[in-house]
Amino acid sequence: MPRSNPAPTPRPLAVTMGDPSGIGPEIVAKTLLQAPYARTCIVVGDPLVMRHAFDALGTPVRLRTLGDVGEALLDEGTVNVFAASRLDALPPIGVVNAASGQAAFDAIMAAIRLAKAGQVAGIVTAPIHKEALAAAGLHYPGHTEILAEQGGARRVAMMLANDEIRTVLVTIHCSLLDAIRRADFDAQMSAIRFAHEGGRALGIAAPRIAVAGLNPHAGEGGLFGDEETRIIGPAIEAARREGMDASGPWPGDTVFMQARRGRFDVVVAQYHDQGLIPVKYLGLEKGVNITLGLPFVRTSPDHGTAFDIAGRGSADPGSLQAAIGYASRLAAARA
Repeated sequence: MPRSNPAPTPRPLAVTMGDPSGIGPEIVAKTLLQAPYARTCIVVGDPLVMRHAFDALGTPVRLRTLGDVGEALLDEGTVNVFAASRLDALPPIGVVNAASGQAAFDAIMAAIRLAKAGQVAGIVTAPIHKEALAAAGLHYPGHTEILAEQGGARRVAMMLANDEIRTVLVTIHCSLLDAIRRADFDAQMSAIRFAHEGGRALGIAAPRIAVAGLNPHAGEGGLFGDEETRIIGPAIEAARREGMDASGPWPGDTVFMQARRGRFDVVVAQYHDQGLIPVKYLGLEKGVNITLGLPFVRTSPDHGTAFDIAGRGSADPGSLQAAIGYASRLAAARA
């Protein structure tokens, strides 16, 4: 009888350590101490930082330093760390530090290389600090811009999701004044298309997309601004002609409530805080950031480096665990 070929080993997810001065290494360590995660993830970061993170939790662990993903042992007893940097000393905890910014960046870059080479199924990024990046001479507004540039994506969008609502942003990291300028017809169309594609990637066959207005009461028929009638409304009509179930513009102060009640699957928000406040209000431990438009899967927790509690052992890994869950779903859908 001919022997059947063994099933291929699933590719792991790459989980970056985040800023070493923040809570990133801690929440990564807490997550990987749980057996199901240890078998499906490798850490991309600095071995010294991650060894310290595990030691601080007081739980013995077998940490395996990798120079190649193929060397990983994906079992319950091993934590695999792909060495993106090798610091000589631990950076200070809870403060902006150039060495931490550089090490965090090195981990992101290594994870991107692994994803582009097909060696990992996707990337889950722990939080970084923008000031630490700047201190290291790396002038990026955040993760999204690094991933877009280095990942070779022409245009990307942020989807923020939890168990109750999902939102895609028209504009991301810029001032409110710049957001108004950038929220043109092309930006509206791009966000609506990303909302449609993102919803489908999460298993929704025909996502119902609500587009929020920019102005109070969605402009109140032009009394409070004309962006809704001049830009947003025409984009919604164009999206509908493309076959997408888009509607609006809806007032920004009520549309998320309607989405939470099940009327809509995805809300397109015009600017950063309009979309993120509702998601974060429902709990930082539940929110996940998904980057749409990349040639690989990328998710992250919906919170920052939390310097105020770094090093205390009290950080909640819930959002990182949710991000890993979303990344696994998206990677499986792509496969």
